[in-house]
Order: sequence, then structure tokens, then C-alpha cells
Amino acid sequence: MTTLVHTAAELRALPRTGGRRAVVMTMGALHEGHATLIRTARELAGQGQGQVVVSVFVNPLQFGKGEDLDRYPRTLDADLALAEKAGADAVFAPSADEVYPGGEPQVRVTGGPMGERYEGASRPGHFDGMLTVVAKLLHLTAPDLALFGQKDAQQLALVRRMARDLNFPVEIVGVPTVREEDGLALSSRNRFLSADDRATALALSRALFAARAAAGTGRVPTPAAVRAAAHQVLTEAALTPDYLALIDPSDFTEAADGHTGEAILAVAAKVGTTRLIDNIPLTFGGPQ
Repeated sequence: MTTLVHTAAELRALPRTGGRRAVVMTMGALHEGHATLIRTARELAGQGQGQVVVSVFVNPLQFGKGEDLDRYPRTLDADLALAEKAGADAVFAPSADEVYPGGEPQVRVTGGPMGERYEGASRPGHFDGMLTVVAKLLHLTAPDLALFGQKDAQQLALVRRMARDLNFPVEIVGVPTVREEDGLALSSRNRFLSADDRATALALSRALFAARAAAGTGRVPTPAAVRAAAHQVLTEAALTPDYLALIDPSDFTEAADGHTGEAILAVAAKVGTTRLIDNIPLTFGGPQ
């Protein structure tokens, strides 16, 4: 049975049977994508040993002016049920006072230039808020492993960089994006889409898949051809993205025309009133 705790002291008091502690950090409104993270954490921690902790905390520092903090869904009972079914030992649902005991923090972790591009440019301050709460939750939960979804590729890259730069003794594990049968990436925000909006939103994944197909046509793929294939799908859907970018994952800068090796094709767009992001990994100069 999954135990619900609200303080770090309660979490520390939970019995552990050897093995490693794996943590999945969420803002709640859990879905199958989160369940995949939890199941992966269970596999890595070990069956019948170790400990899997799911944190549920809607972090106010990640929401900018005019964003959807108040409307962000809070579904703790359903989250607890999903976490238990997926194999979590504990759900850590702290209050704002537990995470920020001195009120809004004056000292924060900053993402630097890497956190100011793409999502950071569209949502100023978002990544500083994310990194600050991740750093605090790493301290509060003290995991051996922390798992994050690859759908939030820039977030994952920044968390990895923070853990390396600040010497956090934790392994950061990326887990592949989970999609619905029609290709739409799972997101807690999908529930805000109307039927028409959801149909429009499918252009995001279609654009990425078209780009991947262009990169695997048998000829030498080029960043220009990949970008063009994705742009064509978005144009046909009359969907104007906030950005469509082929990114060098080492520093989250735009990949050069002659880029070789790994890359991330990332897209973000507002569909109706809901902002969605998606991405796929690509390889240039090697198999897709």
C-alpha cells in the first residue's frame, strides 16, 4: 500500500528495505506518462526492495504572469491511486510552507543561458523556478535516482546540467515520451483541449514524425530538410508554432546546418488556450 506523507520528516521515518530510493517529481494530475515513470522507477529500485517516492507539488515559481497556476488541476486522491497501482511506495505531497519555509525564496538556482532559450524565452523565469524546486526536492527526498520524462527535453537537460554542475549525488534518468494511439504526447494539459483543439494539436506530433521520415529517406539527411518537412505539416494545419527548432542537446543551441550526431527536434504551440510542447530525438550521420 502506498503511504501518503506531507513532510520530509515523515518521509525519512518510512521504513526502507535496502536497495535504492528512486524519486519521480510531478505537479500532480497524473496520467499514463507519469505511470510509466513510476513503473520504470520501480524496475530500477527493484521489486520488493528499495523505495519509490512520487512527489506531488504544484510549484508556484514555475508559473509566470498570466499562466495557469490557479487552473492547474489538483487531483491528489486520483494521483495516489495511480501511484499505488504503478508501484510507488510513498507519495510525498508537501505544502508550500514545507518546500519554502521562509516564503518565496530569495536565493534561487538559475539555468543560465541554457535556460533562457526556447521554453525559457517563451516563459521567462520558468526554468529558474523549476530548477530551484527540483534542487529543494532532491534535498528533501535524498534519492539515489530521479526520473524525468523526455517530453520535457529542455527541463531534463537542465536538471542533468544542474546535478553535474552542483555535484548532486544522484543519477538523473530520462524516460521516453508516452503517446496516445494517435500520436499526441501525454500531458496533464491535454484535458483543457476541446475536441476541435485536440484535432489541431495532432499537427505537432505529425510534424515531428514527418521530419523523422525525412531524416530516414535513405539519402544523407540535413537539418534543413528536417525543418522543412516539419514546417510543411504545421503550415497545412494553419498552426503557427512558438518555435520549431532542431537543437544540439549538449547546450540547447540551434543545430548548425552541418550538424552530426544526436539532435532534438522540438516544437511548442498554443492550441486554443492551451500551450503544448513535444519533441523527438534524431541522429545525423547515423541510423535514426
